[in-house]
Amino acid sequence: MPEPQNLISDMPQFTLFADYFQFYLQDEAATGNLSGAWTETAVERLVAVAPGTIGVGTVRNMNVPVNVELLERAPDTKLESWDHVVECSLLVKSSHLVIAGCTDYFPDAARIPVEPGTYRVRVCFSGLAQIAEDGLSGEDKYELLVWPALPIDPVVLKQRQA
Repeated sequence: MPEPQNLISDMPQFTLFADYFQFYLQDEAATGNLSGAWTETAVERLVAVAPGTIGVGTVRNMNVPVNVELLERAPDTKLESWDHVVECSLLVKSSHLVIAGCTDYFPDAARIPVEPGTYRVRVCFSGLAQIAEDGLSGEDKYELLVWPALPIDPVVLKQRQA
């Protein structure tokens, strides 16, 4: 959890319909398409990237809880409470991030105000192994920590156990 002085904005927790086992965080102006971004490597790391768009893979294709925190700087790296952690970059040209399930109606999706620029996004996953046998319910949770930073290629900081 980030230090309080590092926190710019703690968004309300979102509940997103993770149809096709994914949801998006993207620049409102992005035209990036993730259809070719879900490579074998992206599926393994549970994160796909395209210009202005991040796809986050989920372990259920149902409603999932997602928390987003905007930070001033990189948070402490505390990986022990997470099952899987990935960092990547997101270029934002507009003044809003959109968070949505991939089949949500885009004009109605939640907006998060931000300054245009390049951001690092740390995607943290927990409860990945706590899914009901029918795949409909579970304890999986997703947290996205977002702060201004230079661009990087996606990197897995902690790999989930298979």
